[in-house]
Amino acid sequence: MADPIEVNYTPDGDDWAVAVKGRGQTLTARAPGLIAARDRADQLVEKIAPDEPGHKTVVHLLNGDAVEFTTAYLTARLAKTEPEKPVEVPAPAEPEKSGQPEQKPTPRPRAKSDAEKQAKTQEPQKEAASGS
Repeated sequence: MADPIEVNYTPDGDDWAVAVKGRGQTLTARAPGLIAARDRADQLVEKIAPDEPGHKTVVHLLNGDAVEFTTAYLTARLAKTEPEKPVEVPAPAEPEKSGQPEQKPTPRPRAKSDAEKQAKTQEPQKEAASGS
């Protein structure tokens, strides 16, 4: 197993200093914000170990503590940069008025049920039977 590459982060005002140590080298950089510093660290790791195929073991540390770095990094990633603005829902568009009165759809005649049809055909027979 290869030796891990260590990345140390140090806050420096609004910026962050990054020091990457491994494979007998130390590379440093500065970045505005922790997320940018983490991205810059990945670039420096590639410079230190460009020819290593597969997984490189990289340990990210803040104040010498990997858990502290992870907490700070995730907090920065999940933090909202701007407060949410309320979403404005547009009012429904009014129908275009053409100067003519609104036409309502004409209702279709309802179909008669079988019972109504049968009752209608039987009524004349009743009258004929009673009229005789």
